[in-house]
Amino acid sequence: MIEKLAGAARTKALVRVPAWHKVSGRDAIKRDFKFADFSQAFAFMTKVALLAEKMDHHPEWFNVYNRVEITLSTHDAGGLSARDIELAARIDKLGA
Repeated sequence: MIEKLAGAARTKALVRVPAWHKVSGRDAIKRDFKFADFSQAFAFMTKVALLAEKMDHHPEWFNVYNRVEITLSTHDAGGLSARDIELAARIDKLGA
């Protein structure tokens, strides 16, 4: 079972992903990305999709033209877990 992050472990984990923000009303984090055009946004989404599939941890996301919004939360844990932090950190490295 995947454990929900809490206390000092949660605080320490969130420091790894400073560009991500807490989602109001949910135990989740979110980041908005903006690209030059749809092709760049879609290419980024493709990279994230392949990464997420490899990690077996899939994001919630929304795309309109050059914008991509990604929300991460672990349903099995009932909120934010180390898996979300790891995926967020790897998404950040994709160079968005």
